[in-house]
Amino acid sequence: MSEVNNRPITSMQDAELIARARVGDRMAFEELVYRYDKQVLSIAARYVQSAEDAKDIYQEVFMRVYRALPKFELRSEFSTWLFRITTNVCLSHRSRRKRHTHSPLDGDADEDHGAPFAESIPGDEATDRSTEGAEIAQHIQEAVDRLSPKLKMAFVLKHYEGLKIKEIAKMMSCTEGTVKKYLFTATQKIRHELSEIFD
Repeated sequence: MSEVNNRPITSMQDAELIARARVGDRMAFEELVYRYDKQVLSIAARYVQSAEDAKDIYQEVFMRVYRALPKFELRSEFSTWLFRITTNVCLSHRSRRKRHTHSPLDGDADEDHGAPFAESIPGDEATDRSTEGAEIAQHIQEAVDRLSPKLKMAFVLKHYEGLKIKEIAKMMSCTEGTVKKYLFTATQKIRHELSEIFD
């Protein structure tokens, strides 16, 4: 066995793991999953706001990756390809559960990420900030949930996942200009809804 083959799985580059996974090395595929599963689950969770639905998306993403891996030609980074699949699965996902029955996976994070929008809403300084922040965060999330699928995905990837416009464009298979348009429209819609609530 060569020195390369003796190397620990964890020290291998994605391309090496992909090559091994293609010929049936299950440990190599599991290492690929391990490297990216948290971000895949995070994107799914932010998009559907349901732990159960997020897990369904997570499982479907990696099943698609496993089936499509033999056809992956390494023309892009594995992570870009993976997150594009994640985005597509999220966009095509159709939950049968009503949104108001879903429990956010991370309420505190919603409040933090909602801060830029909360700042644009006038508030009473005498109001308890914690309660007010939680209320605003809830309204922001509800407004985000009402966005169309592509607007919501762009918003989630930018404001919740902190990705750059260029990265989002690759994941959503569109131009950077289109992503900017999605983000502008999503922000305007959210602010409009919040202004009606807090005006």
